[in-house]
Amino acid sequence: MSLEKLINNDIKAAMLAKDAKKLEALRAVKSSLLLLKTGKDVSGGEIPESLEISTLQKLVKQRKESAAIYQEKGRQEMAEDELFQAGIIEKYLPEQMSEEDVEKAVLKAIEATGASTMKDMGKVMGMVSKELAGKADNKMIANFVKKNLQA
Repeated sequence: MSLEKLINNDIKAAMLAKDAKKLEALRAVKSSLLLLKTGKDVSGGEIPESLEISTLQKLVKQRKESAAIYQEKGRQEMAEDELFQAGIIEKYLPEQMSEEDVEKAVLKAIEATGASTMKDMGKVMGMVSKELAGKADNKMIANFVKKNLQA
């Protein structure tokens, strides 16, 4: 089942359950998917999975950043709402890889590209990011690449 149909079904379920907080998160996802569908990156009305994943990741990242700002400002209730929404959206993402697995993939890519200095970071990042799309945070990947190329 496509992500769009899954979201629509979950919206219906949340409406029947009168779960306003979950409904808000699901509607944000639906809105982003509709915007994607009308964009120039989509042909034939079908959204590529890679675009869906990157959109969901962006939504989760936005929610977490907002929550951090709310916590800084002492608005705990609003921060909890944002984190709740992030949790709902994360359920539609592929399972995230552990840090050890990400580091192994980075080391494998460094070996495959023959990278040895920070100048080669772009090559390694490109290879690993493509391989682990949606399964790992690019920030974590970048940290492992930096750590292993400076050593």
